[in-house]
Amino acid sequence: MFNKVIMVGNLTQDPELRYTASGTAVANLRIAVGSKYRSGDEYKEETLFIDVVVWGKQGESCSQYLSKGRQVLVEGRLQERQWESDGQKRRKTEIVANTVRFLGRKGEGGEGGGQSGPAPDEVSDIEPF
Repeated sequence: MFNKVIMVGNLTQDPELRYTASGTAVANLRIAVGSKYRSGDEYKEETLFIDVVVWGKQGESCSQYLSKGRQVLVEGRLQERQWESDGQKRRKTEIVANTVRFLGRKGEGGEGGGQSGPAPDEVSDIEPF
């Protein structure tokens, strides 16, 4: 089986960083990914809103250097989570990132990070199982 996805999109909000009970960092990102397609004689656009999970030091770097509007390239795998809430079954498909590349700088393709100093162009990590 093969499960790999690569997407480029803009962050729709600042990353949310939290820590598991064992102290592992995990950041949640949400990106907007646009695409165009032809339907008959006209072109149509659609935007997908994709949730991304980023583990460990990579998640901490994303939280430190990324902010709403920043363009990123995310490489990882698709994962589906299922749970029950208020008696209803819920499910969510998201990307678990192996690599996050920061595209553009402040004023280029987004706002850039909230911290001073240069942001790395790429952070990669292997998430825990």
